[in-house]
Amino acid sequence: MSDSPPVAPLAVLGPQHGGGRLADVLPSALAVLGVPGSADPLGLVSALAGVRRIAVLLVDGLGWYQLPTAAPYAPTLAGLAATVARPIIAGFPSTTPTSLVTLGTGVAPGAHGVLGFTVRVPGTDRVLTHTDWAADPSPLHWQPVPTQLERARAAGVTVTVVSRPEFGGSGLTLAANRGGDFRGAAGGEAVAAAMLAALAAGPGPTLVSGYHADLDRHGHVSGVDSAPWRVAATEVDALIARLVDGLPPDAALLVTADHGQLDIPADHRFDLDTDPRLRAGVRVVAGEARVRYLHVEEGAVDDVRAAWSEVLGAAARVRTRDEVVATGWFGPVPEEHLGRIGDVVVTCNDTYAVMASRTERPMASKLVAYHGSDTAAELTVPLLVVRG
Repeated sequence: MSDSPPVAPLAVLGPQHGGGRLADVLPSALAVLGVPGSADPLGLVSALAGVRRIAVLLVDGLGWYQLPTAAPYAPTLAGLAATVARPIIAGFPSTTPTSLVTLGTGVAPGAHGVLGFTVRVPGTDRVLTHTDWAADPSPLHWQPVPTQLERARAAGVTVTVVSRPEFGGSGLTLAANRGGDFRGAAGGEAVAAAMLAALAAGPGPTLVSGYHADLDRHGHVSGVDSAPWRVAATEVDALIARLVDGLPPDAALLVTADHGQLDIPADHRFDLDTDPRLRAGVRVVAGEARVRYLHVEEGAVDDVRAAWSEVLGAAARVRTRDEVVATGWFGPVPEEHLGRIGDVVVTCNDTYAVMASRTERPMASKLVAYHGSDTAAELTVPLLVVRG
């Protein structure tokens, strides 16, 4: 495996950590394909000279720090990790909707506006869950940045998106992947077949973006390195092996992820719905268990911040919106997106989390593994670059 980041998995990272970013993957791929105006921050143009077709596979939940855990069950992945992998940073919050749109647009979350798993719709008390998002609010308004897929298509590249059938036409798909022809595929074998078919379909420059969710799902439900997670890692390996074996000679495969995962012990869980100190002065709660966005009653910022700091102690950093934006993790945040971030932002340390047992989906507090915060294990994901 290539050199690991010189930090412990639970170390908190700053936005300047490391080199490449998830946001760099598609701009660099487009540069390889000759799309005018495309930067190449990952340096792929020289490495992939002569490549005219690129497949990009995002494996949900395959963090850099999960690669050694997966290796015994994923020999193809382990071999590639040892030779053609490097760590990149997904971005903050380290959660699927934010990362998918960061990948698709090539910009930081502040610009694209998908700033968490759930966020408050400004001016309302409504909480939008990006994974259950249909047409309200309008994806084109909520996420205003043109995608890299749209840029590619405008330059004459054939663009296809392969993901689970139920995601076709969803708000998140439109926010992250508009510009690509959608192909529904459930399961690793179907994803591989659809991606390879799209990759070989045309004679000209081609971009195929694929998504596979099962590793993340089994990590959440059963835990990292559980028996179901190991089976899912084996299936990911088969998917990657099929793609590698089927690559045309003028093609390349890029494999990456949206975040890692951490198992959260039962005694490291706070519950904001059963502790009145954590509910006092809070009007709307959004985010997720590792990063909470608290929208507070007028004039209650200081009181809420003090109460949460006292209850959580060293388990979390409790900061104002302005303080978190000033860290630079979101990149520049336009005025119209600021209200999607809580007045108070709670970022969990170590393996702690803040549940909402009564107000969120019933399963949300019963999961084993979580992500979202700014530790190395959650933020750092692999980038594998394979030539046909």
